[in-house]
Amino acid sequence: MYLDFYGLKQVPFSITSDPQFFFESSSHREALATLLYGIREKKGIILITGEVGTGKTTLCKALLDKLDHNIKTSLILNPFFSSVQLIQAIIEDFGIRPDKKNKLALINNLNNFLIDVTLKGGGAVVIVDEAQNLTPNQLEQIRLLSNLETSKEKLLQIVLVGQPEIIEKLNQPRLRQIRQRISVKYNLSPLREEEVAEYVNFRLKKAGQADVKILPQSYKIIYQFSKGIPRLINILCDRALLCGFAKEKKVLDEEVFRICVEELI
Repeated sequence: MYLDFYGLKQVPFSITSDPQFFFESSSHREALATLLYGIREKKGIILITGEVGTGKTTLCKALLDKLDHNIKTSLILNPFFSSVQLIQAIIEDFGIRPDKKNKLALINNLNNFLIDVTLKGGGAVVIVDEAQNLTPNQLEQIRLLSNLETSKEKLLQIVLVGQPEIIEKLNQPRLRQIRQRISVKYNLSPLREEEVAEYVNFRLKKAGQADVKILPQSYKIIYQFSKGIPRLINILCDRALLCGFAKEKKVLDEEVFRICVEELI
C-alpha cells in the first residue's frame, strides 16, 4: 500500500510476531537473558509474565534463535487442548510420531526421547505461550512433565509465558505444587519513554527505511498513546504511515500523529 511511496521493503509496524523485529529494550534483554540462564542451567520451570502487547510471543520466537543447536524445542502458541492433547502437541512438535495416543504411551515416548537427547549431550525445552489460558488440569500435567529427570538433572525445561492473570491462577491452593516448582521468574515491562524512538527507528531500519522521517517531537505523542506497549506503538505508527501516504507527506510530524490518535481512541 505505502511501501513504494516510502521506499520500504516490508511493513515495519506489523502486529505479527516476527523475531526479525525483536527489539532488545532493557526489559526484553533481561527477559531473554533470564530464559537462556534458566534453560542452560536446567532450572526446571520458568515463568515469564507481561501485559497484553508487550512482545511475549516475539520474545519466545527470538529465544528459539538464541538457543544452542543441541537444544530440542517445542513451542505451543495456543494451548487450547485437553491435558492429553497438550502432551500430544508437545511431543509432535519435538518431531516424535507416537504409535499410540493414550497418556501412558505419550509419556513413555517423551521420556525415551528426552533420555536419548540427554545421552547425546543435548537438552529439551517446552515453551507454552498464552499460558494464562491453561486450565488447572493442564498445569498439573505440566508439573508432572517436570518430574521427568535423571538422578542428577531435569530432562525437560518448561517455559510458561503469559499475561499477569496466570499469577492469580497459580496462587490457587490446588496448584501450590507447580507454583513451588517455578524457580525462575521475570515480568516483561513496557518500553521506557526514552526507548520509544529507538524502537521505532529500529523497525524502520529493519524494514529498509529509505524515505520516511518521524520528527522528534512526535515521539512524546507515541509514548502517551501507547504507554510503551510495543503493539500499540505499531498500531499508531502504521496508521501514521498510512496517513502520511494519503497526504503525500514523507515527514511525519505532531499533526499527523494527533490525527491518528484521534482516529484510534
